[in-house]
Amino acid sequence: MSTYHQILYQLVFSTKNRNPTLLKENRRDLYKCIYGILNNKSCFTHQIGGIEDHTHIIFELHPSIALSNLVKDIKLGATSFIKEKNIFPDFDGWQDGYGAFTYSIEAKENLISYVKNQEEHHKTQSSADELKQILEEFKIIYDEKYFI
Repeated sequence: MSTYHQILYQLVFSTKNRNPTLLKENRRDLYKCIYGILNNKSCFTHQIGGIEDHTHIIFELHPSIALSNLVKDIKLGATSFIKEKNIFPDFDGWQDGYGAFTYSIEAKENLISYVKNQEEHHKTQSSADELKQILEEFKIIYDEKYFI
């Protein structure tokens, strides 16, 4: 018998201190780097997006991969890529931690659309308020000090 799985995640993580350092003109290169990391870990990427201070990734986690190790590999790999290519001169790292949320496969198309439209979405909602909304939707208790 084979192994079957479908573990759809939305992963969200911010730049250090939510500094707006991910310049629009080079974000596509960052997303290609992240896609490569996920692909090398046998994860299927549906969409990557974000704005100046955070990134969203919609992907399917391979069951042999630990989420925390994957996030560490993404952040380390992306940081090395950013520094090597100097695509975001003011980038000084990623914020500690991340948000990882699982969804039913029926939510996939809405999630992809949501991530594609991050710039439009953030004209009316801050990144911190967006994360708070997701946490509240999932009934996750959080500490306000992490939204400064």
